[in-house]
Amino acid sequence: MKKRGIGVDSMFYGIGYGFNRPDIGAAHVEVAEDGTATLFTGVCDLGQGIQTLLAQIVGTELGMPMSALRVVDADTASTPDSGPTSGSRATFVQGQAVRNASLDVKARLVEMAGRLLGVAPDDLDVADGQVRVRTAPERHVSVVTVVGEMHKQGKRCIGWGWQDITTKDVDPTTSQGDAYQTFGWATQLAEVEVDTETGFVQVTRLVSATDAGRAINPMGVEGQVQGGAVMGLGYALYEQHVVDQGRARTGSLAFYLVPTPLDVPEIECLIVEIPDPNGPYGAKGVSEPATIPTTPAILNAIYDAVGIRVRNTPATPERIFDLLREQEAQLAAAQPPSVG
Repeated sequence: MKKRGIGVDSMFYGIGYGFNRPDIGAAHVEVAEDGTATLFTGVCDLGQGIQTLLAQIVGTELGMPMSALRVVDADTASTPDSGPTSGSRATFVQGQAVRNASLDVKARLVEMAGRLLGVAPDDLDVADGQVRVRTAPERHVSVVTVVGEMHKQGKRCIGWGWQDITTKDVDPTTSQGDAYQTFGWATQLAEVEVDTETGFVQVTRLVSATDAGRAINPMGVEGQVQGGAVMGLGYALYEQHVVDQGRARTGSLAFYLVPTPLDVPEIECLIVEIPDPNGPYGAKGVSEPATIPTTPAILNAIYDAVGIRVRNTPATPERIFDLLREQEAQLAAAQPPSVG
């Protein structure tokens, strides 16, 4: 017999390191004589798409298409220290550092353009490879011309950015204070189907509502949420690393099981946008917040379906089968003896 259940879990998560640990990001952006821009950032792209997001920030501030942007990342010879890609901090910390660097190089562009056009820098804007007078768009000078003039004067068209979210007021003895500058929030709902004869659990649907602050790249946020949910699904039902006397007994993916496409259900992503004043355009990280509630939501759904609490993961068919048999034995023992 197959029984269905629904489970929900909510979480909140501190973005970054918190608790007085140094948490900084740095970046610089340089515009070349051909009108292209290169971003130098120490943040690693682990597949989450941070390169694309950071390039979008540079393009937004400098009015450049993605085709005119280049990203150099995680190169100890040329990129500044940006801290590791962890703690859901890359967008929140490095995104703001990159925006600051972009604004800095933009200020240098409009300063030189203002001299060439004979107007105040505050009256200028940069878009489509041109520096234009806001009130008279027909008056403009190309970014190529501006950068060329800077080079003639021995100046590089480069901007620097820095962001520091280190919290400094946590009491080390009581841990009281503002532990983190911001938090991520998420709620997930899971629907499961439990086979009471075999103990096999199939997740049939996941719904995730995730606080992104502001989604700079909505498709990227959705990808992060889906990836995080699948990771939580694997932790709930499949993944188990066995260590025996300090030695790993799970030697390959033949024994360390991960979800396949056939195991992944429909995942509905609800992006909640409440801009955070300290993030770039209000954005913050979503990676861990998308992972953490999945497992408890699935385990709650199993309880809703068959009335058993799984307190050790993964919830393998064998474990579910044994718990169901224990449940049956307890129910049988609780029945009053028959008379007659």
